[in-house]
Amino acid sequence: MNESAPTPVADPGDLHRNWIASLRSAAIAFVVSRLMVLIGAAIVAAEMRADENKIRSQILFGLERKVDPHARGLVLPRSAGRMILDVLTSWDGIWYLRITRFGYPTFVPPSITYEEPQARVAFFPAYPYSVRWLDRLLPGGDTLAALFLNLLLGAAFIVLVGLLTRAWFGVEHARTAMVLCALFPGSFVLSFAYSEALLLTVAAATLLALHRERWLVAGLLAAVATATRPNGVAVVVACAVAAAIAIRKRRDFRSLLAPLLAPWGFIGYQLWIDAHADENRVWFRVQGEAWKEGASFGLTALRRTLETFTQPLTSPTDMITAVSFLGTLALLWIAWKRHRLPLPAAAYSAVIVVLMLLPATVTARPRFLYTAFPLFIGAAVWLAAPRRREWWPYVVGVSMAGLVTLTALYGAYGVVP
Repeated sequence: MNESAPTPVADPGDLHRNWIASLRSAAIAFVVSRLMVLIGAAIVAAEMRADENKIRSQILFGLERKVDPHARGLVLPRSAGRMILDVLTSWDGIWYLRITRFGYPTFVPPSITYEEPQARVAFFPAYPYSVRWLDRLLPGGDTLAALFLNLLLGAAFIVLVGLLTRAWFGVEHARTAMVLCALFPGSFVLSFAYSEALLLTVAAATLLALHRERWLVAGLLAAVATATRPNGVAVVVACAVAAAIAIRKRRDFRSLLAPLLAPWGFIGYQLWIDAHADENRVWFRVQGEAWKEGASFGLTALRRTLETFTQPLTSPTDMITAVSFLGTLALLWIAWKRHRLPLPAAAYSAVIVVLMLLPATVTARPRFLYTAFPLFIGAAVWLAAPRRREWWPYVVGVSMAGLVTLTALYGAYGVVP
């Protein structure tokens, strides 16, 4: 009788070398991706300078009333570097830097609009206060501190993606996952003064701690996540699922530490801002009045996706929504049918997607989809199959082009990010 051949055991030395090689590839991809963002921001800066030169010429020839409606104001050209910084701190970055500089208001006026500075109550404190702390340690001001912090957080996040991939699917898939996450167009948030970089880092660290059954660490990291962004509540669900699994399999009731600690970032901010502004549920009021947050349960994303096909090239925002919505469906299909994620990661991703599609205003976007990063790990494993490896150069090329294009669109045309 023939005996079956023994299962080969992976050489630890080979695994280590593969991991180091994966880190090198990820580092190169991360640097290249940050350069792509700078190129996109430079395109916006060039457009801003052209607008301002046009305004100056119009003023010179007495044509002030014919100023281009897309111009940003009667501001003479500044340095290109300053303009690039303006792009990287635009949109949400403006609000976070206001919190860094001035803190939160002690009073929120009734019927508040997003044009009033008190609307910054809608933004959570973990990121801007981290910037304030770092600004005290570094020279150059809070703008550079915000961007430098996100550069560090972005690099840490990519490494954590590799660690999670190695733990879930093996070291041979870590390189693809890290490169994909570094180059995906939504990764522009790792270079903007946005809070996603902090959320992504602590969420990935939370999932890794849950995988290693470090319940206290997972709970504390999750609390930071829920103090960073509203969709950080997804880590609470991940912690609850991991705890349920640990209790069912091993009666490990210590795992309850994670879900019990996780929501306190969100709860703590609500309690504090209510006391600080002397108004109950003030955050919820600002969300409704200033930011017009309502629920469409995915109908907004679906409608804008259909409009992209029925009225093509009429709205960059609708195009971005359509690509994000269809990309979400593809990633969910891969994660569900082909390469199933661990249940805590799947639960986290599902909540992120639901919260992305739920609003009636700002719906599917690359940066929100990017927050569901475990889906990209599943996609990386799927792409590593022999019959799909030839797709990889095209995926990299499209991602790099998309990263530049997305950065430029957000800055130059006012596409809602």
